Amino acid sequence: MRKSNRASIILAVTFAVVFTASNVHPQSESPDDERWKELDEAGGKAFAEGRPVDAEKLWKSALQLAERFGSEDGRLMISLNNLAELYLNQAKYPDAEPYQKRTLALMEKRLGSEHALVVQSLNNLSKLYWVQGKYTEAEPLARKLLAIVEKVAGPEDPDVAQVLNNLAEVYKAQRKYADAEATHKRALAIREKSFGAEDPEVAQSLNNLAELYKVQGRNNEAEPLYKRSLAIGEKVLGAEHPDVATIQEKYAELLRKMNRKAEAEKLEAQAKAIRAKQAKGTP
Repeated sequence: MRKSNRASIILAVTFAVVFTASNVHPQSESPDDERWKELDEAGGKAFAEGRPVDAEKLWKSALQLAERFGSEDGRLMISLNNLAELYLNQAKYPDAEPYQKRTLALMEKRLGSEHALVVQSLNNLSKLYWVQGKYTEAEPLARKLLAIVEKVAGPEDPDVAQVLNNLAEVYKAQRKYADAEATHKRALAIREKSFGAEDPEVAQSLNNLAELYKVQGRNNEAEPLYKRSLAIGEKVLGAEHPDVATIQEKYAELLRKMNRKAEAEKLEAQAKAIRAKQAKGTP
């Protein structure tokens, strides 16, 4: 659910290019301008070096200065986003939420709802609600995100399938099973059309749909989906890939629910062997 530190830094650089290019006037830079830049860069360095406490102090100081520049100044959005990313990276979700919400509001006002950075910020806020179990807050954002991506990329773009997958999981968490099923099925259809029948993303959609059926007790509908997902994983990723172990574990859970203990134990043993080999660092 989270981006890596590297991805966060790249996003911050993109923010800088988009938001500050029109604001930089070297001939008239004030001490506050210079100090904000120093604090922002020092915070980024601390974040990249794994010093979150230092990064937080530096970026909070940068935000205090950025507030003086006004809500239209891109540096304010950079500082807000930096702190949101910092807290998300540490799983401090309640701390991240107000910064992420404010970042999104300012970005939508300045860039418009369809800008790539706005889409990313909207996605981040939806996921932030999701991980906190705030599903009623996550759902409208996920639906809004879907409408934007469909409009910009087209209704059958693979990016739409990923958004559909996330929305379906929000529905599932709220026990809106009919909505979740229709949404997962649409994601599966897009991925099959885009990537072919034997692709890891297709396997993911099959597994997601199988999980949905399993929680509803629709075991006979779930099993063929697990079988197909497992077959794709073994063929495309290899029989000892950790994702294959995950499918085996999920499938074994279903078999136990169906009182097929021997088959479940066989899959569990295979998954355990994969996990053990990976833990030893064996290629």
